[in-house]
Amino acid sequence: MAQHSTHPGGAARVRRRALLGTAVLAVLVALAGLAAYLTREGRSPSATPAPPPSSPTASSSSAAPSGPHTPPRTLPVPPKTHDPITYGKAAAAALWSYDTRAYSQPELRKALRGWLTTESKYADPASVDQAVPSVGLWKEMAANQQVATAKINEGHFPHAFTQALQDAPGAITQAYVYAVTVSGKQSIRWKGSSAGGAESRSTTLAVQCLPNRPCALVGVMPSVAP
Repeated sequence: MAQHSTHPGGAARVRRRALLGTAVLAVLVALAGLAAYLTREGRSPSATPAPPPSSPTASSSSAAPSGPHTPPRTLPVPPKTHDPITYGKAAAAALWSYDTRAYSQPELRKALRGWLTTESKYADPASVDQAVPSVGLWKEMAANQQVATAKINEGHFPHAFTQALQDAPGAITQAYVYAVTVSGKQSIRWKGSSAGGAESRSTTLAVQCLPNRPCALVGVMPSVAP
């Protein structure tokens, strides 16, 4: 729209977000096809649109894995691990959890950005920002004291990723970026609700695990890879 033509910087950010599934994963799997798979039309989205504020939202963000009835009262802190699957599971839990009673939307957004790799050519902060409810929506959620928690069921390397690494074992050393698919359940409660609601969630994340430093998040993939 007009915004794209008058704000070329914004258009560049949009293009950069759209290329997450191709540029990063092209490095990740040496153009072995996973990028095309992840961006193909018809795949399940990694994040669902936020429903009206009057109902529990599917947007998410926050702490490490916690029980479905234990609110995440603190901001999410990334684990110190060199295992991409362990890190991916923790990151998914952080993205699927929030507590509008305990902190503000900007505080959560800043905390989640702290999970990102410091290598700016790989980090995709826009994909993380999209997982956080907007300021306006957060305000309405906070009025309802809405809380979401995550229960992680499992995490694994997608089949296309493992196949690509078998085809080109040395490709991972270009950036040490791994694709990790995580599944679980998000439980949401709000003021006045006795039971709340819950839904199954799954997402594919790009995780960087360099040999000399703990893992970090690259971004959230636009689609889920099995």
